[in-house]
Amino acid sequence: MRLFVALDIPEDLRDDLAILCNGIPGARWVRPENFHITLRFLGEIDGGQADDLHSLLTRIFAPGFELSLRGVGAFGDRSKTRSLWAGVEPNGALNHLRDKIESASVRAGLHPEPRKFRPHITLARFRGGGSAMPEIQDFITRNALFRSAPFQVERFTLYQSFLSGEGSIYRAEADYDLLRVMAEGYQLNAGLQR
Repeated sequence: MRLFVALDIPEDLRDDLAILCNGIPGARWVRPENFHITLRFLGEIDGGQADDLHSLLTRIFAPGFELSLRGVGAFGDRSKTRSLWAGVEPNGALNHLRDKIESASVRAGLHPEPRKFRPHITLARFRGGGSAMPEIQDFITRNALFRSAPFQVERFTLYQSFLSGEGSIYRAEADYDLLRVMAEGYQLNAGLQR
């Protein structure tokens, strides 16, 4: 199974991001239903390891939090752009949750993630490593001031990814609710779906 852990985003924010996705020839724009914030890419793992990971993820206790998006950018170098993304405002609670998921992944037997965590939503990918088209820089300049309203993060999700000729297909395998902060302290959300 090819798995990853991610945050879903609200439908109205998906719509806002979809409006940005145009104006670059050859860009493979991500379908709005596939917009997400990856917390940990797990890759191909077997069923036993997936079960172990699921068990560990159910034990993560972290508070829910608000998150906002800010700006756009690109991954790659000056000669080849691999992808375009919308950025995530720095957020300590998001980093805390990601660290807990990383710890669970390592305890389940996966190798530690060597890359620095750079939360984002992928908007487009480019075949063959992309290019340095002026339209890419125009896109970044035109959307540099993009900001979203804050949205509430109440859960994270384990997804399975299937590769197809028309792009990836994602299927939610399990949702993990975060704690709601109540006046008297932390209280579990009702109706955990595990």
